[in-house]
Amino acid sequence: MSAKTLTLEEAKAANLQVVEDGERGGQAVHDLIVAYQANRRSGTANTKTRGEVRGTGRKMYRQKGTGNARHRTSKVPIYVGGGVAHGPRPRDYSKHVPKKIRKLALRRVLGDCIAGGNIHVVDSFEIPDGKTKSFQAAVKGITEAAKVLVVSSKFDDKTLLAHRNLPGVMCLPASEVSIEELLYHDAIILTTGALEVLAARTN
Repeated sequence: MSAKTLTLEEAKAANLQVVEDGERGGQAVHDLIVAYQANRRSGTANTKTRGEVRGTGRKMYRQKGTGNARHRTSKVPIYVGGGVAHGPRPRDYSKHVPKKIRKLALRRVLGDCIAGGNIHVVDSFEIPDGKTKSFQAAVKGITEAAKVLVVSSKFDDKTLLAHRNLPGVMCLPASEVSIEELLYHDAIILTTGALEVLAARTN
């Protein structure tokens, strides 16, 4: 399959909105990446307070006459096995990013990828025999990059089956691809159908 490197003029012709100014959209990319990472956090870290630690509430020893400091219970944080002061509690780490900021981040990343010559456009990407060797040969015929992202409007089962054992290669539908995958991979193979979907996402 023949491929050509996507240029800025071709991207504009395909109605793909990108950020050409290198100083615009950097904060949007940062905010969206932080939100992606925060939204993946489970937020289940938990420590027990002195009220939750198992044990008796009986006074440890009498108030006076022992020469020791006065204590009520061994469940306080200063004792081994006691509660934890100011420890982590279950919480929600998720962040919301406005739609305009998401679009700006996608436009900026796509603009950087095009400027770096990382996006290759093909008419279609299919592996009819479903073999990993065929998939690898098809990718190598387009790019020698170690980490490759193949984006299409949709994939058939044979193509998805062929790429599963290839390290560093990922297949994603254009409707689900995020800036994380675009930034992580060294080369991006786009089908013409995926280019139309991305163009709709940036407008």
